[in-house]
Amino acid sequence: MRSFFYLCLSKNRINMLRILAAFIFFTRLPFGRLAEIPAEYFKNIVSHWALVGWLTAGASVLVLYAASFFLPASVAVSCAIITRLLITGCLHEDGLADFFDGFGGGTSRERVLEIMKDSHIGSYGVIGLISYFGLYYSSLNALPIELAGCAMLAGDPFCKGVAGMIINRLPYARKAEEAKSKIIYNRMTANEYLFCAVCALLPLGWLPRAEYLWACLFPVITWYLLTSLMKRKIQGYTGDCCGATFLLCELSFYFGFVIIYQTIQ
Repeated sequence: MRSFFYLCLSKNRINMLRILAAFIFFTRLPFGRLAEIPAEYFKNIVSHWALVGWLTAGASVLVLYAASFFLPASVAVSCAIITRLLITGCLHEDGLADFFDGFGGGTSRERVLEIMKDSHIGSYGVIGLISYFGLYYSSLNALPIELAGCAMLAGDPFCKGVAGMIINRLPYARKAEEAKSKIIYNRMTANEYLFCAVCALLPLGWLPRAEYLWACLFPVITWYLLTSLMKRKIQGYTGDCCGATFLLCELSFYFGFVIIYQTIQ
């Protein structure tokens, strides 16, 4: 009985360290001060990515609603977008820019990977980010403030959960020593898959009407198309691909949300 008790404590500690590792990696908040996390725990953080979305979405929506009391809706939306950028340190946006540069300018697998590893941003990256932020802002601004907040609370965690499935479909495209972060994510176990699914699906309860659940189809389709492109072009994924997949899946979720909103009005 005592050994079973210590085994449960050990497993709970491992799970907590993995969760903490996810918050350290995916945000720029000082979670690292809470404990020193061994590098091996960062290999299992993708299954906790959706949980991190609870924090990033919650903080963004809090700023959105607070700012809307004093500022025009368009400015409040901008403040919400900036809030997440500050929390994440533009981690995913950096990956999106590299993704656009690599897949836009690369003509071979080796060239795509080489471009994505280059820290300098190119024309495809610049144009891609401008287009992304323009569509991201326009989509949220097309919704009433209350509805935009609901969309963000549901869309951020859900799309991180969807994007995280990339590690279960594709292998890592580089060797471990060539990775930017020097970390290759482990494929999810059955328990990790379940945890990821729960963290991604629970926030859908913020949706005000069942019709908005149809918006969930958009990121799933986007995920399939993007991972199919990665499989064909580079036979795998990279960290930049993970960030790009999340942002584009989230953007497609907001597209679907706006379409449904316009339809049911």
